[in-house]
Amino acid sequence: MNDLFTPQRYHIVITPNLKDFTFAGQMTLNARALKPTEAIRLDSLELDIRQCRVKTEDKKHPEGECRFAVDPAESGLTVHFPGPLKGDVELVIDYTGKINDSMAGFYRSGIQVAGAPDHMAVTQFQESDARRAFPCFDHPMQKAVFTVEMVIDDNLTAISNADIQTISALEAGRRRVTFYPTPKMSTYLVFFGVGPFEIHRDENDHRMRAVCLPGAGDQTRFGRDFGCKALAYGEDYFGIPYPLTKLDLIAVPDFAFGAMENWGAITFRENLLLNVPGVTSREARTRICEIIAHEITHQWFGNLVTPEDWKYLWLNESFATYFGYGMVDHYYPEWQIWHAFVRNQTEAALARDALHETFAIEMPGDAPVAITTSTAPIIYSKGGSILRQLEAWIGPDRFKSGLRRYLKDFAYGCAASHHLWESLTDASEMPVSELMRSWVTQPGFPLITAQRNGNRLSLHQRRFTCLPEDGDQTWMVPLSVTAYAADGSHETLTVLLQEPRADIDLPSGTQTYILNPGHTGFYHVQYAEAENLSRLADRVKKRQIPALDRWGLQNDLFALVKAGELTMDAFLVWADHYRGERTYLPLSSLDGHLFEAYLVLEGNIRNRIGRTAMDLMDAALDHIGFEPAKDESHATAMLRDQLLVHGSLIGNKNALSFLIDYFHAFANGHPVPPDIFRSVMTAGAVAGGQDALDTMVRRLASSKVEHERTTLAAALGACSQWTELAAALDDALDKLPDRIRFMPLVAAAGNPAVTHRLWAWFEANFSRLQKMHPLLFERVVATFVPVPGLIEPPRTRAFCEQLARRQPRLKDVVDLSLERLEINHRFRLREQ
Repeated sequence: MNDLFTPQRYHIVITPNLKDFTFAGQMTLNARALKPTEAIRLDSLELDIRQCRVKTEDKKHPEGECRFAVDPAESGLTVHFPGPLKGDVELVIDYTGKINDSMAGFYRSGIQVAGAPDHMAVTQFQESDARRAFPCFDHPMQKAVFTVEMVIDDNLTAISNADIQTISALEAGRRRVTFYPTPKMSTYLVFFGVGPFEIHRDENDHRMRAVCLPGAGDQTRFGRDFGCKALAYGEDYFGIPYPLTKLDLIAVPDFAFGAMENWGAITFRENLLLNVPGVTSREARTRICEIIAHEITHQWFGNLVTPEDWKYLWLNESFATYFGYGMVDHYYPEWQIWHAFVRNQTEAALARDALHETFAIEMPGDAPVAITTSTAPIIYSKGGSILRQLEAWIGPDRFKSGLRRYLKDFAYGCAASHHLWESLTDASEMPVSELMRSWVTQPGFPLITAQRNGNRLSLHQRRFTCLPEDGDQTWMVPLSVTAYAADGSHETLTVLLQEPRADIDLPSGTQTYILNPGHTGFYHVQYAEAENLSRLADRVKKRQIPALDRWGLQNDLFALVKAGELTMDAFLVWADHYRGERTYLPLSSLDGHLFEAYLVLEGNIRNRIGRTAMDLMDAALDHIGFEPAKDESHATAMLRDQLLVHGSLIGNKNALSFLIDYFHAFANGHPVPPDIFRSVMTAGAVAGGQDALDTMVRRLASSKVEHERTTLAAALGACSQWTELAAALDDALDKLPDRIRFMPLVAAAGNPAVTHRLWAWFEANFSRLQKMHPLLFERVVATFVPVPGLIEPPRTRAFCEQLARRQPRLKDVVDLSLERLEINHRFRLREQ
């Protein structure tokens, strides 16, 4: 029935009650009936519909009260008109609802104001939760203009997408706040909130405002400053001015996601917006900038131009991921943020997409598409990595020109994937549509095998998976090869690999070669001849190739280890070539791979992995220092913290000795440098005993800084003694807020001292665990199955299969987790 109506405007009046957590609502919808119809179907969920009235230009049925029927199972509300209507229709619906505590729809968040408990209420609508706050056409294609009114207590502040138009006084200490109409947009981008907010307008760009709880204004300055930079970058790069008169960055204490791009009113977890001197680390400040840039990119990709269906969600999230890093790099190139992109996005996407249980970036079929633990690495990380590959292939100027054309052509409307490809094809005069179709509409990615015969290099592509796979998939691969001569000179060749096999000629005098230099290509590489790999190893040892290539070589090799095409012994031999490595990207990744293998494997090979990892971290820490330095790079600070955390968990005595001294000082009231706070807390949990645990729990309960709370919550999962950990996890389920309750559990699943005890605990506490927010519960499942589940794989599989049958929404995360379990199980059996 929705295709019979075109929504034009919504006028929404919300009257919230923060005492009993209810709200009264009135929704007026102006829509156009495309042909005579007797009813309209809207999306509505958990709303108590009181009355429906209609007004129309139809003289036979000008206005009247309407019958209605609610279908909770289908989230539907059907309104029956007095007679057939056509043309302009005005529908008024009176209703009530609950301000829930589920972090979805219109929900409440617990706060402290002047030391007393209180509440605020905000909205979170993506993908389809606007229907929890007002009846609507809750689909991205059904764009309209929205005017919001809120009736609130005088001591509170109301915020919505647009600026305030009027404020009028009402009786009983209340007032009506009316906001200007929004641009034409989708329902999932509507925002309204109420609470004791402070609003801080930036001095340089008055459009930029930070919204926070009382007393936190100074903590928003860093975010506001970078928000102005990101907004200016977006307007310049995309060539379209930001269309609203203000842009709010709103700190929300209880929030399931990282942030949400509501047009003109972006919401954030507090630790992803607020910068607290003496607490927020350099890594956390980098993350704040990246998240702000991500959400501001959405003001164009997603808000201005919206996917016409959720299957095209990548048109939002892949671009926001990519430019989230690009904007930061533009202003802070010394942070080497693209190395963090490769480590956090590309590496994660390759690992996720190496499963049989994966998806295309553009989700196929008619099933609802949502951001989940299963889909996010594909939509965000793989999608962003494919954009990096595309820009490297067609060039930055053509890439920018194509994006500007796409945004201009579809502004205030909706688009599908092919619209973007066509814009980029026109701008570049290259076969972008064909190439992108091969990467966006099919799952997986290739393994490129290279075999040299004289100066002839034979290339072969096949799909890479960690478990055996039969198939004939191919991709259009923008492939590059750098050929090195004996004197160190080099030449880079490029080819578009379209068939399963191809040959290229290497320059005369080529001593060695490397595929995918700079690693903009989204594929793994296998070198068929040992001689070339040996010569590359020598270049790694002497650091004669760039850091991105030193990263890529070991990342490709570890993928082959997990696929059973290379032994862990051979990988450890390769790892020895990195003993002199001091650079964040290759060493962080190698350390991560060694730690992953240490978690999975047993016996002598595990001991060898531990020794190799300790040798690497000891050498690096001796060079960069255990203590953070004021003038060191962000990358160095991140590398140190990771090495110290992993060192603590695998029992590195040098790391533990240094960190425990700091923990004792912390327990006696002394500050810890922010850049090693996470590692100090981890060491306290590993080696400090019950007294250290008690200290951390007390600090967690009293802390008013979300960045510190999240770090402490995760560190609880590092307890090395089972009785202490079990008690900590039990307390977490009972006492921690839902938004951070999952953190000690996820950390525990990566704690090598206790993984063998966790699966029984998971089964015993399952009924309590599944009360979490669905997205956060998925994260627990995804971490508990692959390693703790190794204790008895058939038992784990039987439990998970039953879970997927009982709760179909969990099927995707269960399937990918069970495949990871099987990969780890085979890995363990091979290396015994």
